[in-house]
Amino acid sequence: QVQLVESGGGLVQAGGSLRLSCVVTGSIFSMNTMGWYRQAPGKQRELVADITTGGTTTYIDDVKGRFTISVDNAKNTVHLQMNSLKPEDTAVYTCNLHGSTLRSTGWGPTEDYWGQGTQVTVSS
Repeated sequence: QVQLVESGGGLVQAGGSLRLSCVVTGSIFSMNTMGWYRQAPGKQRELVADITTGGTTTYIDDVKGRFTISVDNAKNTVHLQMNSLKPEDTAVYTCNLHGSTLRSTGWGPTEDYWGQGTQVTVSS
């Protein structure tokens, strides 16, 4: 099994920046994509950004030009640099790994693994 541990959330004023990090530990894993989701109160969880093994990135329109997702493969870490934050970015941000893990019987099926979430609050 793998564990995803996020850090970097907090309270920031509008226009400020935060950098979220997610470290993957535990079993050897193969990544298809890694991404960041967010869920604001009363809203459904949405994909904010993801990145493929090949480095292709995808962003929702709301964050294009403000957020940047990156992967440090040597450290098994995915980052989300968030600039020019707005109050509407306030949400719980959760890290996702879409991939498979190496088991004693070989590679397991492709699954989704989730972190515990980190709160981002942007004040106006």
